[in-house]
Amino acid sequence: MSADVNTPVGWEQARELAYQAGLAASAGAERIPLTAGDGRTLAEPLRALTALPAFPTSSIDGWAVRGTGPWRPVGRVLAGGTPPPLTEDGVCVEIATGAMVPDGAAALIRVEESVTGADGRVTGTPRPMPEWRLPGEEAELGEELLPAGAAVDPAVIGVAATCGYETLTVRPEPRAALLVFGDELLTAGPPGAGRVRDSLGPQVPAWLRRYGATITAVSGPVKDTLDAHLDAIRSALDTADLVCTTGGTMHGPVDHLHPALAELGAEYLVNTVGVRPGFPMLLARVPGPDGRPRFLAGLPGNPQSAVIALISLVAPLLAGLAGRPFTSDLPLVEAAVPVPGRGRDTHLALAALDPTGRTAAPVGHVGSAMLRGLANAHGFVVVRPGVKVAAGDLVPFLPLPLLPGERA
Repeated sequence: MSADVNTPVGWEQARELAYQAGLAASAGAERIPLTAGDGRTLAEPLRALTALPAFPTSSIDGWAVRGTGPWRPVGRVLAGGTPPPLTEDGVCVEIATGAMVPDGAAALIRVEESVTGADGRVTGTPRPMPEWRLPGEEAELGEELLPAGAAVDPAVIGVAATCGYETLTVRPEPRAALLVFGDELLTAGPPGAGRVRDSLGPQVPAWLRRYGATITAVSGPVKDTLDAHLDAIRSALDTADLVCTTGGTMHGPVDHLHPALAELGAEYLVNTVGVRPGFPMLLARVPGPDGRPRFLAGLPGNPQSAVIALISLVAPLLAGLAGRPFTSDLPLVEAAVPVPGRGRDTHLALAALDPTGRTAAPVGHVGSAMLRGLANAHGFVVVRPGVKVAAGDLVPFLPLPLLPGERA
């Protein structure tokens, strides 16, 4: 197991390494009810089971007519019915929005643009464009509507339902566990007397869920001994594809994470990343008892640094495990004020967007141990190594995650 803390991996390279590791380990599929699909990932393409629409469908309430008017009504067509064809000129049927247009109909006339005479016959002028949807107008039979790897959201569920699906074939949700390290942590009450309140145990599971994981366990604070670390990690790996730990990523007197990984035969994928805040983070691959690899992400103990580690390593790893596409291309926003660089490291500067979403301004209270700035931010301005951002420059922006299934 190689680990050189003196040569951190570049931030963008670290994200790609994490994604590729997750993608290589992704496997399997499961069929779930359509209504349970929100936030999941398609394991196979979603194809049209029939042409959409499957039959010519009226877009209006009115009359389906044949030949020239005036027209003699011979019936009514409601949504859900199968009408007989119109076989002679000079006849019409009343038709409802969404109803099947009968064979033989030449045009539709809106009810508000028609007149029914004393003799019961209908007159009116059809609009130049046909007012019905043709079969296959939205999709042809067998057409791919969404590729494998697409995220399922309410709109996707609606498309699948329209096609006639009752179930979806999706990737299994990555399972994640959290271990909180640190004897100095309190789990209740205000901080004091040399001890601080644990803020990562309550928040990290929510971030993991937003990145598509299901939570199997949250444990801690784990005692600051090697045996306690080993026991906790082994137990978490029994049920999780990914174990996140908080703290202990350096080599201090009570930092037992690296010795524990050595004991477990883990392989470092990333050991420290050239990003500030967040420098001492890691991602390791751990042999699983069933032959499938598991992963451990070591998050720094400082809260903002831990969130940056989640964004940098855990988010792309989970995207890979879920079989979703991942790109390092980020949207560009305009910097409202200058944003300093961090020398050879990438600087992730907490920032809030203006109401247009086009301009970002750094927020205050952004120390690595602070969370107030994070609570007021929409994401991070990304300042690449060796770059100084001036006001008005276009800069990459990494947004904080949405809820599963939400659209940006």
